[in-house]
Amino acid sequence: MSKTKKFLLSENDIPTAWYNVVADMKNKPLPPLHPATKKPLTIDDLTSLFATELAKQELNSTDRWIEIPEEVRDLYKNYRPTPLVRAYGLEKALDTPAHIFFKNESVSPVGSHKLSSAIAQAYYCKKEGITNITTETGAGQWGAALSYAAKAFGLELAVYMVKISYEQKPYRRSIMQTFGAQVIPSPSMSTKAGRKILTEHPNYQGSLGTAISEAIELALQTPNCRYTLGSVLNHVALHQTVIGLEAEKQMEMAGEYPDMVIGCFGGGSNFSGITFPFLRHKLTDGKEVRLIAAEPASCPKLTRGVFQYDFGDEAGYTPLLPMFTLGHDFAPAHIHAGGLRYHGAGTIVSQLKKDNLIEAVDIKQLDTFKAATLFAQTEGIIPAPESSHAIAAAINEALKAKEEGKQKTILFNLSGHGLIDMAAYDQYIAGDLTNYDLPDEEIAQNVAKLEKII
Repeated sequence: MSKTKKFLLSENDIPTAWYNVVADMKNKPLPPLHPATKKPLTIDDLTSLFATELAKQELNSTDRWIEIPEEVRDLYKNYRPTPLVRAYGLEKALDTPAHIFFKNESVSPVGSHKLSSAIAQAYYCKKEGITNITTETGAGQWGAALSYAAKAFGLELAVYMVKISYEQKPYRRSIMQTFGAQVIPSPSMSTKAGRKILTEHPNYQGSLGTAISEAIELALQTPNCRYTLGSVLNHVALHQTVIGLEAEKQMEMAGEYPDMVIGCFGGGSNFSGITFPFLRHKLTDGKEVRLIAAEPASCPKLTRGVFQYDFGDEAGYTPLLPMFTLGHDFAPAHIHAGGLRYHGAGTIVSQLKKDNLIEAVDIKQLDTFKAATLFAQTEGIIPAPESSHAIAAAINEALKAKEEGKQKTILFNLSGHGLIDMAAYDQYIAGDLTNYDLPDEEIAQNVAKLEKII
């Protein structure tokens, strides 16, 4: 194997089409349901919320490849293809026979993978004559990405940012405002959903489910406005497959094929992006590859949730989605990985997990920061708290390879840098961070409220 550390592609290697994994799935995800009629959603049901082309992509289960518009590829060229890096320093520190690679999505203008879908969604909205868009954001990575994309296409954007992250990560808020977005801490008094939650729980620090409710409500009440989402939905996972499609070519350049591909997991955007192109080999060619989702132990929907129809938001404005869920009114702990504090998993990932085609592990907060610190010291990149879950899982797999004396090839997605998360690192270094133990009883109480549709 060459001692090359970085594997770089040219802009001519940017994929020309996104990969739609649903087309290759033997067991398709169950359909999303209209919350009132409980009937499968149609494109017409979705177009009140989303741009028409995005609604079509959401329900497309037959086309394996969906062309990337030239205007989107032109903006991708500002930072794509992103590097694939061999983590020699981390391997040496772990004294492992494993070969560890990471896809470095932190090099995007906003510092994360989220831009891959933000550009696409803003483009389709602009193309259809939409002037205003709304969204939610947890840690601020998605909000920052969409703020950049909205400005690029001349759209007005309102972002509901989970209140605990609004306070923990003020510079993410500043990034969004610098790009011209309006940023509102959620829950807020600006929507019916926000007022209801604050009336019942005046000190509630918010969740992604709450922020989604507020963003949807504003979109439905604002003329010529649509809602956009940074994770969970099928069309978001579709756009993110540029990550794995590039990584396929880069692993070929490295002369290796991954034994396992790992991504951190909140709703599924970056996990889907890095893993689905490799899952294609498993579904169509029988290739042996493990696909591992690393989620927070304090928000363990894949490892401890139930598979059931549930709302994607707290107020119940969204369609009913078949997902692994902790219940839409689950209130996650105030961990610093704000982008992973979501109650449910996307429908594609949920079906894949149900069919045992992917795996899931949960990681405690202190373990993620321990892994992040080691990664920073050995590779020179300070990772986002979200990405640190994938790093921790990769380290665990590399140590298993060491115990077994086997050479394994590990690929993980470094979905974002942590340069605006240094307050979290300050707390970790000072010993002020803790793990959160989620009681089984709390999960049981939440999921017991779900209507048993499945």
